Amino acid sequence: MPRHVQKDPEASHTWTLKDEIIGRGRIYYAKLARGKATFLAPRMVPYFHAVWGVRKADEKRRLSRNAQAVLRVLRKEWEMSTSDLRAESRVKDRHAFTAALDELQAAMIVVPSAVFYQPKFTYIWTLGVGRFPEPLRRRINREVGLREIARCFLAGAGMTVPGELARVTGLSRPEAGRGNRALVAEGYATTSATGVYHLAATSAAYGLAFVTGSSS
Repeated sequence: MPRHVQKDPEASHTWTLKDEIIGRGRIYYAKLARGKATFLAPRMVPYFHAVWGVRKADEKRRLSRNAQAVLRVLRKEWEMSTSDLRAESRVKDRHAFTAALDELQAAMIVVPSAVFYQPKFTYIWTLGVGRFPEPLRRRINREVGLREIARCFLAGAGMTVPGELARVTGLSRPEAGRGNRALVAEGYATTSATGVYHLAATSAAYGLAFVTGSSS
């Protein structure tokens, strides 16, 4: 890959696609656990929010002062460019401001809503609840969230090895284990060794029938 991938004609298509997806607002996109840029299907938003989301009642206790300052401005203005938001929030230090935005994204409160390259590069930031009101307001038990995140991964991968679910999703390894064991308990998955989980045969057959539209 070239060093400056965003300026490379071919590699830049990746960023163009990402920007278009953000603009359409149908897929949840933000830096979530461990600062990883993540795409989420809307149906998975409630489960990730159950694990990482910060409720409004907990903001003063769980968010830093800088993050609260940025959030106050966004709640008043609803959408703002990066530079305007930094100026209005009075978090003038660039690194501190970026950390505050990352914190708000990880808490599933703020998301980028658009990207512009002219006259200068900037993200437009907004409140996640404005784009995904029902998924973010839905109350889900944390254990249910862990189980459904594990289910989503296993349905696609077919099996998981020690540490894989935690690495991909940002869950802690103990929480990833709880999610996988919950699937075993309900018969959706089986385990052949410590930390190794397989999609149960009946679950795999159901998934194939669902994808192909078979009623047999």
